[in-house]
Amino acid sequence: MSAVPSDEVFDFAAPGSPLHLVRGSAPGLFWYLTEPTRCALDVGEFVATRSMLRGAPAGDGHPVLVFPGLGAADSSTVMLRRFLSGLGYQVNPWGLGRNIGPTRKAVDGMHALVKKVSDAHGGPVSIVGWSLGGIFAREMARDHPHRVRQVITMGSPYNMSDPVQSRAMPAFALFSRLHIPKDEFPPLESTRPPIPVPATSIYSKTDGIVSWESCVEEPGPRKENVQVSSSHLGYGFNSTVLWVVADRLAQAEGTWAPFAAPPGMARLYPRAA
Repeated sequence: MSAVPSDEVFDFAAPGSPLHLVRGSAPGLFWYLTEPTRCALDVGEFVATRSMLRGAPAGDGHPVLVFPGLGAADSSTVMLRRFLSGLGYQVNPWGLGRNIGPTRKAVDGMHALVKKVSDAHGGPVSIVGWSLGGIFAREMARDHPHRVRQVITMGSPYNMSDPVQSRAMPAFALFSRLHIPKDEFPPLESTRPPIPVPATSIYSKTDGIVSWESCVEEPGPRKENVQVSSSHLGYGFNSTVLWVVADRLAQAEGTWAPFAAPPGMARLYPRAA
C-alpha cells in the first residue's frame, strides 16, 4: 500500500536467485487500453466453460471472505462468490461499501469481520482478495494468523515499490484524504518476513492495470505464484482463475502443496516466471 521514491521492482528471471532489482514500469499501453474488451471476453469465457467449472474441487464448508479491488464493491465479486458458494463454502462479502482504500472504516471493519466470521464458525477463514483487496487480505493474515487459514490474491500489487507500477495510483490518490495516516501504513513488503499462512498469488502478464512483477513474491514453503492469461478487470470472471481459487481452497486444513493444473488443462496456464 505504501510507496517509496524508487524505480526498482523485483524480477524472477535472474540466474542463481529468484530476486534481482530492475527498473519499474507501468503495464503496456495496449493491455491498458484493451482492459474493458478483454474483461468482456473473460466473462464470455466463464459462460462458455461453466460445464468445465462444475468439475472443480468441492469445498469442505469452511468460511471464505472475498475482498473487492480499488473502486469496486461487493457487486463486482458476485459471480466469484456464487461460484464458491456452489462448491460448498460459507462465502462472505466484505460488506464495507465501495473499496476506496485504507479508510478508518475499511481497516477497522476488516479486522472486525475476520474476528466475527472466524468466531461464528469456530475456525480460521480463507480470504480471496482482488487487486487492492488482496493487499488488505495479506495484512489481515499478518494481524490474525490464527484466524486466517490461507490467502489468495488476484492481481494484487502487494510487492509494488514504485507508484509507476500501477495505473490505478491516480484513483488511489484521489481518495487519499480519507485514508488513515501515512504513518499507519504497513512497511514495504520486501522488508518484511513472509506472511504466516499459505499464500497463492495469481497474476497475469497481460494485466493492464498493475505490473505483474508487483503481484508476485519469491516462491517458498507455503507460498506460490500462479500465472494465468487474464485482464485485470476480469480476474473474478476468468475460468482459469476460478479453477485455481477452487483448487487452493480445497486443500485440507494444515496441508499444502503447490498448484498443479489437472490433466488436460495444463495448456491453459502459461509457464510461471
